Amino acid sequence: MRYRKESDSLGEKQIPANAYYGIQTARALDNFPITGEKPHPELVRSIAIIKKVAAKANAEIGLLDSSVAAAIKKAAQEMELGMWNNQIVVDTIQGGAGTSLNMNVNEVLANRAIEILKNSDVSVSTNSHVNMSQSTNDVIPTAVHLTLLKMAKGLCASLNALHEQLVIKENELDDVIKMGRTHLQDAIPIRLGQEFGAYACVIKRDIARIEQSTQQLNKISIGATAIGTGLNARIDYREKVMEFLIEETDYPLETAENLVDSTQNTDRYTEISSTLKILAINLSKIANDLRLLSSGPLTGFNEINLPARQPGSSIMPGKVNPVIPEVINQISFQVIGNDHTISLASEAGQLELNVMGPVIVSNLLKSFTILTNGIDVLSEFAIKGITANVERCRGLVESSVGIVTAINPHVSYEVAAKVAKEALVSGKSVRSICLQEGHLTEEELDIILDAKEMTEPGISGSVLLKKTVGIS
Repeated sequence: MRYRKESDSLGEKQIPANAYYGIQTARALDNFPITGEKPHPELVRSIAIIKKVAAKANAEIGLLDSSVAAAIKKAAQEMELGMWNNQIVVDTIQGGAGTSLNMNVNEVLANRAIEILKNSDVSVSTNSHVNMSQSTNDVIPTAVHLTLLKMAKGLCASLNALHEQLVIKENELDDVIKMGRTHLQDAIPIRLGQEFGAYACVIKRDIARIEQSTQQLNKISIGATAIGTGLNARIDYREKVMEFLIEETDYPLETAENLVDSTQNTDRYTEISSTLKILAINLSKIANDLRLLSSGPLTGFNEINLPARQPGSSIMPGKVNPVIPEVINQISFQVIGNDHTISLASEAGQLELNVMGPVIVSNLLKSFTILTNGIDVLSEFAIKGITANVERCRGLVESSVGIVTAINPHVSYEVAAKVAKEALVSGKSVRSICLQEGHLTEEELDIILDAKEMTEPGISGSVLLKKTVGIS
């Protein structure tokens, strides 16, 4: 490999001759061989947008030569399209609060701009031109906000699709009666559609939480520079860069009320992460339910069928496992762990800057990515194809002692308790014992144990209650 020499205040370093990045990136490669993961492409795209509008704003107010600005803008547009992602090589977790990432982008854009201006005498400086009126400490947080706004939109779209599938199942399975369970023990009947309706409700709340928490991302700190005081960024630059960012992104962006606060504190990220954690917990609970309801098939609940996605064993022929709910569980565990890391890193801020930004951003973007991908998989490969084992569900209801709760108001708690005990000891059904003991007639039991009546109080059973125990 051929190399070129570059120098900085620390000395000289060999850089691959064909690399668009420079010495600061090379030092970061030496210093931070940590995860092997490169910055998220959406984050790189957001930084490129900021560099493009910054060059435009600096040229507009007369600080940056128009030809240099044009070259930087062209290079940034290419990066925005993903052309130079292979040159953004620093590790996602790094010391320096994101300076290595900012400088990696600056170096690539500067060298590409020089290439664009190859027949010109004008030079392009990484710091003086590409980073003009900026600091890592306002560029990276602003880029993170833009990235999260886009990713939140994608996540909510996936959640809305999941919600729609759950509502479809709620309606489709509404007349399937089954046993409800508490403490993993038989409780009282419920309709399978009601269970899926409850899942739809909790997902709807998750969508609302995420949308509310991400609204604050529209407040950005571009122009705050190093610590929020705006040193080296003129007022007219701040106005122009904000104007151009709004044009580029179509987001309702505005400058944060207090730029020092915006530079110091990362509570916005902890709040958003907490909503993702809540979503993960809810998704994991749904996944747990799906695994239980489909368990067996012969020795478990076997009340629903999940779509078969792949053979389940290398040794047991014919085995099919609930792999989609299993991956949702694992995604959820990862998101919960990411949230804990984000909480610790947010607490570790000191004075004018939280230097733990890289690990916060890395984990937050990872949570958004794996949740969005996992929800798409859950919706398409699991929820959409679920079917009910109707006879199995009905059979479990009819054989369960749990339905004794439905006759309780009609015969008294004490009588119902005796019926339940006898049913458990003898193996006889609640219905047959009630008939045998003369507690209720066949006609009365048909009304009381009607599937709809047992899952929606206040219809025919209440009429019977008045007749039987004399309630006026």
